[in-house]
Amino acid sequence: MTLDLGTPDRGCLLFADITGYTDYLAGTELMHAQDVLADLLETLVNSIEPTFKLSKLEGDAAFAYATSESLNPSMVMDTVESAYFSFRKRLRDITHSTTCECNACVMIPSLDLKFFVHEGEYVVREIAGSEELTGPDVILVHRLAKGTSGDVIGKPAFAVYTGTTLNKMSMDPSILGFAPHTETFPGIGDVEVFVQDLSVRWAFEQERNRDYVTSEQAILEVQIETPAPPPIVWNHLTDPSKRIVWQSATTSLQSVTGGRSGAGSINHCMHGPDLIIEHVSDWRPFSYITCRYDIGEEIEQWAWTTQLDETDEGTNVTIRLSDPGTEIWDAIGKQMTTQLDLDRAQLSEMLLKAAQTENVS
Repeated sequence: MTLDLGTPDRGCLLFADITGYTDYLAGTELMHAQDVLADLLETLVNSIEPTFKLSKLEGDAAFAYATSESLNPSMVMDTVESAYFSFRKRLRDITHSTTCECNACVMIPSLDLKFFVHEGEYVVREIAGSEELTGPDVILVHRLAKGTSGDVIGKPAFAVYTGTTLNKMSMDPSILGFAPHTETFPGIGDVEVFVQDLSVRWAFEQERNRDYVTSEQAILEVQIETPAPPPIVWNHLTDPSKRIVWQSATTSLQSVTGGRSGAGSINHCMHGPDLIIEHVSDWRPFSYITCRYDIGEEIEQWAWTTQLDETDEGTNVTIRLSDPGTEIWDAIGKQMTTQLDLDRAQLSEMLLKAAQTENVS
């Protein structure tokens, strides 16, 4: 008999582990502790899907994966940070809403979350009626969870990216502010990793000012109803290769700032011979993005907000353009409205196809 070992796929492996749960469980009431764990794991899984596909839950951890073709580098980091923010918000909400004084409820704030991300090969196999991922890279990402990377920053909330992952993403860890470290495992050897302090990202998320165009401030507001979930919509809004497809007037889009996309990024958007400078002024995955545009000498820092609201059917996308002034809008308003209608139709079609593909998979 020939044993079918499966065909290797390549993609991004994600292991998310609740920090401090072992100590938490030892000092709390079992039934309440399990309820808290189930709630937090549900929040975590809902946050990483559909960018990543859940392989399985492993106690107080979740193991997931995504194919290389299905996401871009910014989406990986956006998903990790968005999942962490959702986790922290859920911790806060549970703490504030409970009146129970048992140890399981009192000690909820002691929990935190850490991520381990590695790009590599894996084989999906059916074992005992369930899906299992196997291969050396799968073993590695689990070994990382037992390593010493967290000691580099001395905090319970962090994300660990292997050097091969960042190389694959063309991301410079020094620009990102990640701390270098080397893990050494028997049978594997030295593994170069880089550690992101998620507590710093959470503090920044809490404190930074918002740049947001409201309905009252908008001179034009258009909407798209799509069956695609917010992460898929976000990917289409932020991935340059997708933008130049649905933004029909954009012939090329090039980042002029290093590192990942986010608040502070500057892009050069070519519309035929015309250059538009795009400043990303607010970046809230998977909630909204605000960009400000310099168009020629007449328009500077014109704000556009694209907001994503999750619905039972998918996502409601709202695009709001701030008022650039009566004289300017009289000159370009008709042209901008026509172009936005074309872009909206093309984006809707792409999102529908993406949602259908997601449902099939």
